[in-house]
Amino acid sequence: MFRYSGKAAMHRILASCALILSSITLPALSQTAQPMPAQSAPGQTMTPQQALTRLLTSGPVQASWFDPAFLAQIPVAQVQQIVDQYTGQWGKLQRIEGSGVSYTVFMEHASFPSKVYLNPQGQFAGLWFGAAAPIYASLDDAIKPFSQLPGSVSLLITDNGAAKASLHPDQPLAVGSAFKLAVLNALHQEILAGKHRWDEVVPLDPAWKTLPSGVIRTWPDSTPITLATYANQMISISDNTAADALLFIAGRTQVEAVSPRNTPFLSTREAFVLKDPANAALLTRYRAANVAGKRALLPEIDKLPLPDASLFAKDPLATDIEWYLTASELCGLIDNVQNLGAMQINPGVADKKDWKQIAYKGGSEPGILNLTTALTGNNGHHYCVAATWNNTAALDESRFFSLYAGALASLAMESAK
Repeated sequence: MFRYSGKAAMHRILASCALILSSITLPALSQTAQPMPAQSAPGQTMTPQQALTRLLTSGPVQASWFDPAFLAQIPVAQVQQIVDQYTGQWGKLQRIEGSGVSYTVFMEHASFPSKVYLNPQGQFAGLWFGAAAPIYASLDDAIKPFSQLPGSVSLLITDNGAAKASLHPDQPLAVGSAFKLAVLNALHQEILAGKHRWDEVVPLDPAWKTLPSGVIRTWPDSTPITLATYANQMISISDNTAADALLFIAGRTQVEAVSPRNTPFLSTREAFVLKDPANAALLTRYRAANVAGKRALLPEIDKLPLPDASLFAKDPLATDIEWYLTASELCGLIDNVQNLGAMQINPGVADKKDWKQIAYKGGSEPGILNLTTALTGNNGHHYCVAATWNNTAALDESRFFSLYAGALASLAMESAK
């Protein structure tokens, strides 16, 4: 994620599908809580399947179903709201499959993953709902709803490099943190050329520190960090400071060679500074300049302080100060790096049980959403699913992620035949 505002919400135990973007986490509200097995053991009052079934079918949510530590962070009313969202949109519960803490919940019109932690009394100590995948009869049916989204939408699904389905695949749209795929591509090329190594250590330069998302900005100056660690953080949790570090380590011109449209290729720090309304005069000059003029302004931009992160929490700001890529370009970029270790950490929206390998990067900020996934099917085929949505009005994130999950599920069914 490029913007600051979403990370706190993304790390809640109980989450609607709208909270799956560039990272997926399941922290335990009670660190001592242990997952209960599928079958009740002596002294255990309920299995995870039974607890989920009761939650989704037994009417009003009861406080007695939850560990007090859970309710201290997530009130019953919020749980009820999310349960109503899932049951209201996707119909009645059909069945629940899984074991341990990982389950797939099948409703009338969709399925979704869930993580369940119960305390010894059979109460929820931790609970997570993932993006619901609508049940479609075919891949064609799965992609039709994307065309009904307001604003600008691009979508491309490829099978072994050939387009399988598409919607404006060559329209450049703002992609948020998905730009980090271009940075990773440039770094990978430098490593293949012998100019850098994954185990190469580059101390953290304070000039690279920027706003969240990410954690490296909080690390001490000059911390020795390998390029592999920078890459892992940049992709798996969309660390902005890691991205800025690798942009300068690989070289801005090298990244621009990967993505010429985005010249000069801005760091996240430079983008934050330009978007700051306090720098409106500088932004006007930057917009009016040609490429050489824009590049000449970068040292001036780099000297200015970062704005407060809260500035980017709500409405879109200067949406032309962004990174623009087409769905076709995104598929090309992720295909080039899908086998790298950094790409294997966070699977995004895709269900691991459906695929031999998943590589994922997404991006978001107000008015911008992107999800890009490279997948290896059980049939040995290599797929890419890239979808981007831009709109000046508020985006219905839950709807977009559900549509994307539905497309992935339909593709998984085809790949399993």
